[in-house]
Amino acid sequence: MRIPLGWLRDYVDLDLSPEALAERLTLLGFEVKGLERWGSEWRNVVVGELLTVEKHPRADRLSLTSVHVGAAEPLQIVCGATNIAPGQRVPVALPGAVLPGNRAIERTEKMGVVSNGMLCSGDELRLSVDGEGILILPAGTPLGTALTDLYGDWVLDVDVKPNRGDALCLVGLAREVAAVTGSVARFPEITLREDGPPIGEVLAVGVEDPELCHRFVGRRVSAVRVGPSPEQVQRRLLAAGMRPVSNVVDATNYVMLELGKPTHAFDAGAVARDARGRAALVVRTARPGERLETLDHVERALSPETLLIADENGPLAIAGVMGGAASEVGESTADVIIESAVFDPVSVRRTAFRYALRSEASLRFEKGQESRLAWIGADRVTELIATWAGGSVAAGRIDTAPDEPVPARVGYRPARVDLLLGTRLGPDAQAALLARVGIATEPAPDGSGVVIAAGATPRSVAVAPGEARDAVVPPWRRDLLVEADIAEEVIRIAGYETVTGKTPDTAMPHVRPNPLELRDALRRALAGAGLTEVVTPALVPGSAAATLGWPVLAADGVPGEAAVDGLVVTVTNPLSERHAVLRRGLVGSLLDVLALNERHGRGDVAIFEVGKGYAQAPDGTPAEWWRLAFLVTGSAATPAWNVPARTYDLDDAKGIVDLLARVLAIPDPAWVSHLDGAPLHPGRAARAVAPGTLAGLIGELHPSVLAAWDLRAERVLVAELAISGLSAGQLVPVRVASVGRFQPCERDLALVVPEPLAAADLAATLRAAGGDTLRQVALFDIYRGAPLAAGEKSLAWRVVFAADERALTDDEVDADVARLVSAVASAHGARLRT
Repeated sequence: MRIPLGWLRDYVDLDLSPEALAERLTLLGFEVKGLERWGSEWRNVVVGELLTVEKHPRADRLSLTSVHVGAAEPLQIVCGATNIAPGQRVPVALPGAVLPGNRAIERTEKMGVVSNGMLCSGDELRLSVDGEGILILPAGTPLGTALTDLYGDWVLDVDVKPNRGDALCLVGLAREVAAVTGSVARFPEITLREDGPPIGEVLAVGVEDPELCHRFVGRRVSAVRVGPSPEQVQRRLLAAGMRPVSNVVDATNYVMLELGKPTHAFDAGAVARDARGRAALVVRTARPGERLETLDHVERALSPETLLIADENGPLAIAGVMGGAASEVGESTADVIIESAVFDPVSVRRTAFRYALRSEASLRFEKGQESRLAWIGADRVTELIATWAGGSVAAGRIDTAPDEPVPARVGYRPARVDLLLGTRLGPDAQAALLARVGIATEPAPDGSGVVIAAGATPRSVAVAPGEARDAVVPPWRRDLLVEADIAEEVIRIAGYETVTGKTPDTAMPHVRPNPLELRDALRRALAGAGLTEVVTPALVPGSAAATLGWPVLAADGVPGEAAVDGLVVTVTNPLSERHAVLRRGLVGSLLDVLALNERHGRGDVAIFEVGKGYAQAPDGTPAEWWRLAFLVTGSAATPAWNVPARTYDLDDAKGIVDLLARVLAIPDPAWVSHLDGAPLHPGRAARAVAPGTLAGLIGELHPSVLAAWDLRAERVLVAELAISGLSAGQLVPVRVASVGRFQPCERDLALVVPEPLAAADLAATLRAAGGDTLRQVALFDIYRGAPLAAGEKSLAWRVVFAADERALTDDEVDADVARLVSAVASAHGARLRT
């Protein structure tokens, strides 16, 4: 928010320099992001007096003037404005001047006459929006004075945090400045002369949903004259970043910046009358099929959740967001209705996002409004309109909820506050500091507790008699809810810099296990294997899950990582269609990353992600689970003279899973063929299972999926794994086994089996028949072709035998090998290839 210091001084005395004030506000929690000298663009622009104004000898529409700027000789300047006359004081841009927008002024010749500068309008200087004529200055303005010295001002760009909506105005920041400087914040005095008929005879207001409109205050001013605002008002609005419109509209914007209270002025002539001839407004939600052209002249279809201000003919404004074009105040407006209401913050925020209409008004409504500002804002706007535009003010005001709420009380323990802050202020000093921000304190009644947590699950603690005090919260402070909030107020005013540093002298806690140790180890292993970690949004398009068709892996055998195959979790008010639902798996997100890389000409991609899947449980509550997914495609290795080019295949993907198993210190997972078809290629997909530790689906994507994502890659391998401890877990401690004293014995077996037989089934049979001496079974070759039959294949295995207490003899190993061959022959019809 832009804060002109000249305007701020109306509400608090300032003895600090702009730089010191900026530093003090930042320490209070209101970061000053910028400090600007407004008017610094008026370089070499001074005050001059018109001595003569004569007709230009060679141009009917130009005047030849002589201007005295305090120098020895008057300047001759050619001007095209018609509102100038001798004796007037005007802004003069001398040769060499630079105006806003970097417009340079030089000595020029106009129709044969030399012009030594330029007379400036308010619009050219951005002092007002009047560009029709020259800006006429007050008669007593000192000649030759730089315009910057007259009207320049320092402007602070203050970052007001979302919980401090009360400080989104000059009065709110004046209260903060007064708290730290010891000054007194001044509220604007409101003086109204109500000379019109009673308000009940000219205005009626109804509220159909008090939950969405807590309070509505209405006033009416008749016989106004719409025109420009006073020049000082225009300068203040421009310095604060708002463009002046007219005296009526500027009054509403002025009060919004001054008090933080958004209001709206309706053209009373555009509001329908009731049976008694009164302008009748109603606050209600939109009806089916209703539309409204807003002030930005965009016609909008209104959803049923939208809160409106309407009359019997239809909508007039979107409550708390923007008015309608049909009831806009214009030059022909004679009577105006002032609306000052308190709307539900959540409703306004949702409405603003729904129509992409976040305005200065909605920004303030979203943060909550003080109830009494409804009538104060209405009275202040009415006063300014009557002063700037004239008119007759109706007597009284319409107020749908005139009773003010009881001030909130927050209990706190002074001793606890000192403990939290590391101070020794004591109850009296704390009370004095709180009083500076309008918070009164008093002893808490016996038996009352102290609230230490608010929200959906509030918590409070019991206190002994006399231990706690009550802070009486002023109505503008909606952010003070718990004891810690009071402690923060104390140290904000006292100054964080006043707390002396102290080195902790308590014993450091013992080393705590890292709950993400297992996850981090897997990430490091995959990164070391050449994969790049990606982080993708959990919100995806609603069609993504249906397009991919990736099955939800229940993973019931993996403790703590079970998933739910339920409906997708939808977002009630998504920012866009691409963020409409929570994803059920990670593979679709990895495909989006691959598509992005392909569009940038990168086809070799190896990526992984650790993230969550989401779905609705049978009872309708949301469920979530952790998964690890990876995707590889393109070249598996950089080609070189000794490294042939090779693309990723299913064995590479299985090798990545085996790598993860080694990191987890578990046996290699068993593989089961997955023949269900899309989204994976039949015959090129498998399920990996390591009971109690790992389960997942891995394979090559079906061509239909590649086409749906418009991918150019011919082969894309993906996997999604459920791993025990991925959400939070540690690695199994490494236990080093002693090296055996006796040499193991290796044998290679080439077994001819039917083509449909899975290698995993054969490996399971070998392990089951191997006995105590079998240490390892590893597949190292697959062969198809002559002399094997068409429906056969050869699987070559390396088996390792060893004993801890002795060396195995050749006869013992041969007997073990014979037992293996016999077992696979009887179980699978396999024979030893010779």
